[in-house]
Amino acid sequence: MPQLPAPAYPAEVRARLEADAKEVIARYPGSRSALLPLLHLVQSEEGYVSRTGMAFCAELLGLTTAEVTAVATFYTMYRRKPSGDYQVGVCTNTLCAVMGGDAIFDRLKEHLGVGNDETTEDGKITLEHIECNAACDFAPVVMVNWEFFDNQTPESATRLVDDLIAGRTVEPTRGAPICSYKETARILAGFPDERPGAVEASGGAGPASLIGLRLAKGEEPHPRVVAPRGERPGGAQPHDPSPSEHLSSHDAPQQTSASDPDHPAGPIAEEGE
Repeated sequence: MPQLPAPAYPAEVRARLEADAKEVIARYPGSRSALLPLLHLVQSEEGYVSRTGMAFCAELLGLTTAEVTAVATFYTMYRRKPSGDYQVGVCTNTLCAVMGGDAIFDRLKEHLGVGNDETTEDGKITLEHIECNAACDFAPVVMVNWEFFDNQTPESATRLVDDLIAGRTVEPTRGAPICSYKETARILAGFPDERPGAVEASGGAGPASLIGLRLAKGEEPHPRVVAPRGERPGGAQPHDPSPSEHLSSHDAPQQTSASDPDHPAGPIAEEGE
């Protein structure tokens, strides 16, 4: 159904946002290039990109609201509806999923009583499954307002959301301390994070991510993480995994052509049949 024009920001809010927006626009030779950070700016005001926010961006950049809407709906970092103080994203892409990401997501849905892209009744947490975070050597990964929590389990992720709801201090595995979603949006708009120690906080990539760089520099790589076929690291014996271990192909051998006589390797019919 047709909608009425979006309401304007209150005068004091507009004046404050307009001053910040002009600072952002001045960074670019063409004003249109400022659209992405401006969308983060209006998101920092309301916690999502509202119709009012999109109309504000369109007016300042000389664009149509349709042009702004096309961008705001394309990028998943822009929320289109009110959300929680903490956006908890569980990576369910391939590697994180098989390492336990799907189990984490299912546990959090049950524990919080929400589905994907839904917010808890207290307005604290919005839960969603997200695509690859390029942190596969730390899988499975959970993100809170885009900060990393690595090597998670259903139990640790449950403790994490409980701490967020209770207002307890939560430290990411690497990266800056956690702040609210609105504060995160303002930082993404290009304004400095003025919290003590936040800028200095950082985290590096893991060994699996850096081995290519070491090889390029002529350095010796680390010893193999996975033993050659037919051998076990340090002469270790096969074992039954404990409940706290992630199952993998090393713990639970699969029925392959080499181990399953009912499915031998090679074609079972002549070419063309």
